[in-house]
Amino acid sequence: MNDKTVAIIGAGPVGLAAAAHVLERGMSPIVLEAGPQAAHAVRQWQHVQLFSPWEYNVDKAAARLLAPTGWNSPDPQSYPTGGELIDQYLDPLATRTPLREVIRTSSRVTAISRAGFDKAKTKGREQAPFEIRYQNGKGPEVLRADAVIDVSGTWFSPNPAGSNGLPAIGEREHADRIAYGMPDVCGTHHARHAGKAVAVLGAGHSAVGTLIDLVQLAEEVPGTQAIWLLRGADPAKAFGGGSNDKLAARGELGSHFAALVAAGKIRVETGFGVTHISDSGGRLKILAGACCGARSVVADELVVSTGFRPDLSFLSELRLRLDPAIEAPAALAPLIDPNEHSCGTVRPHGARELAHDEPGFYLAGMKSYGRAPTFLMMTGYEQVRSVVADIAGDKKAAARVELVLPETGVCTRGGVESGAAAGCCGGPAKDEASACCAADETAKKAGSAGCGCS
Repeated sequence: MNDKTVAIIGAGPVGLAAAAHVLERGMSPIVLEAGPQAAHAVRQWQHVQLFSPWEYNVDKAAARLLAPTGWNSPDPQSYPTGGELIDQYLDPLATRTPLREVIRTSSRVTAISRAGFDKAKTKGREQAPFEIRYQNGKGPEVLRADAVIDVSGTWFSPNPAGSNGLPAIGEREHADRIAYGMPDVCGTHHARHAGKAVAVLGAGHSAVGTLIDLVQLAEEVPGTQAIWLLRGADPAKAFGGGSNDKLAARGELGSHFAALVAAGKIRVETGFGVTHISDSGGRLKILAGACCGARSVVADELVVSTGFRPDLSFLSELRLRLDPAIEAPAALAPLIDPNEHSCGTVRPHGARELAHDEPGFYLAGMKSYGRAPTFLMMTGYEQVRSVVADIAGDKKAAARVELVLPETGVCTRGGVESGAAAGCCGGPAKDEASACCAADETAKKAGSAGCGCS
């Protein structure tokens, strides 16, 4: 048993898993959640179906904590929506287990430091407890803890529309017609988008899912138009690994999206780096480029699905070791840097890669990825299992790898796409650069001329 108190910032899937591991280690968790309920961020995308089946979405320590409550584990091979993840797993975990006594909702963390130590003071620092300041309905509160795991995520810190990392000129002034992330265009936000021309900026899964939903909405409500604004020049990079993706739902999404684009149901504007947003007769004029080379698109609504970034503002008094570009822990950043590596997975990692120059403080979950995409929930579960073991002093367990991740099947390394070329039939080749696709590679290894792809 260990009498350490561990403060966990965020009561999402990874935060609740961290609390379960802390309890299992005989330590005391305190979970600070900014929203009015656990899983507040998940509730913003509860209409979205996950790529991974249930077997990858339930943390093992959390399942052990739920077992005495009579909880029935969902079908491991079925794919939940965000809402089902809440109803069948996160809500029971937060309300029917001992975690209900340690979760403080409507508690937004505003600052973290060491008690009696500012950032510049070193001697004796490691022995000082963390001081966490947070705001709730009663006003400012202070909590002290022996360790801190920040799993507050990035959902409420979306990237702006501007292609230079800054908001486009006019973006803030027209915020009433701009949504971020992945709005529920067929459900909650149906009236806002039905019969409208909706531009979607981005090339990730959120943009793809929103565009697919808009095509569905167009079938129900004539006049609905989906416009895809793509900063890059090659739409095919957003189509993913298809049948070669080991997360089948993710591969199917990309294949379905590619078919819709090929059928002309989505208007595509490539090389569209947004610089300005202005009013045009009550509609949005979205401008790309400058001066003589500028192009524009006019739409009723704009959805910005350009990813997210971490909110580091309340960590300014801690000694963080962050990569200057990715804003992820320095040891993790090379594994996830989208400039070099855009696979849908990285190798499992834990306390060693997530540690900072502030002993006892860890970033985990989506926030640990900084500005990099492709985070998987099960990666976060492995992170906090290792981190909590490290806090408990079990260095052997902290160093152990207990996760095998599914691969996406399509990677970009150093800007060179290794996915299948257009017209190829068998998914991306694994090793042979000259092979058209995996089927072509297999055929050539067997001694034939190839599989016959164009």
